[in-house]
Amino acid sequence: MVCVVGARHRWASLDAGPGAQTTLFELPEREIGTGEFRGLEFLHVRARRIINEVPDRSPVPFRHTINAYRGCSHACTYCFARPTHAYLDLDPGTDFDRVIVVKVNAVERLRAELAPKRWQGEPIAMGTNTDPYQRAEGKYRLTRGIIEVLAEARNPFSILTKGTLITRDLDLLADTARRTSVETCFSIGTLDEDVWRATEPGTPHPMRRVEAVARLNEAGVPCGVLLAPVLPGLSDRRDQLDAVVRACVEAGARSISPVLLHLRPGVREHYLDWLHGTHPELADDYARRYQRAYAPNRERAELAHTVRELVDRHRRRGGSTTRMSTRFDRVSREADGFPPVPRSRWSAARRQQPDSPA
Repeated sequence: MVCVVGARHRWASLDAGPGAQTTLFELPEREIGTGEFRGLEFLHVRARRIINEVPDRSPVPFRHTINAYRGCSHACTYCFARPTHAYLDLDPGTDFDRVIVVKVNAVERLRAELAPKRWQGEPIAMGTNTDPYQRAEGKYRLTRGIIEVLAEARNPFSILTKGTLITRDLDLLADTARRTSVETCFSIGTLDEDVWRATEPGTPHPMRRVEAVARLNEAGVPCGVLLAPVLPGLSDRRDQLDAVVRACVEAGARSISPVLLHLRPGVREHYLDWLHGTHPELADDYARRYQRAYAPNRERAELAHTVRELVDRHRRRGGSTTRMSTRFDRVSREADGFPPVPRSRWSAARRQQPDSPA
């Protein structure tokens, strides 16, 4: 059950994501999904700001983000964004998968915020807190509208997704990539069907994602892969990693970046509860391993070393130009799950955003 009565302050001041400034909403209107969207509930809100600024102290390689949706029907058990639903008096465990906040005015707000007097053309990252190509995009088409506005402005951007719906916009992305810097990235953590069905039941089949990587690159839209998250005891065997690397190298992935699972507070409890019910033999090991959000540095370094070896081997066999990147598996406080876009491409001066209206 969704309750917004008495939660007006939560809707008036909603955190925009890890390290980001506040985004302000009006109270939502509710719509129940029907047909292909049956089982989902949409909360329509009007955002008072759509471009979110990440503080300078954050180590991620971008400073501005857009998230047209909040919550995600991909239903990944490990999703780091789950706790954001708690800010709205919604359940991070159950409501996050089916109650989707939709910023219905996202496109018009973006057009206003990109006005030349207010904006200096800094790059914008999408998919940093919720997937821009989840099922809701098929209904609302906000991501497509956002890309159209960014294309008009020739503003550089990146997209991280698990949603093969991105291929619907292939022509638009290819045309935009000829005007400005466009980077895309797919999250493909495993090709193991049992692990995939158990841990991310609402996502497209991982091989469909591999095919989308190939289509994007063939169309001239640079696309890499986050081999993420790698789940200890579930998807971290060498043969499992090799299957993903081989498929992605053959698909022409521009880069492959391994990321070992991390469990922030709020997500840790949800994931461990799921693990107790599905793989109780692993529960104690996870509890020891994740005393903090990140797995031990040694394990992260070992994963990076293994994947580097696999990438190099498959590159030599196929003559691929795929590169191995460990940008997002450094032993640091970097937030996992962001597309590997080099800072050097995006050197525009940063600008301090104006305060949002109350």
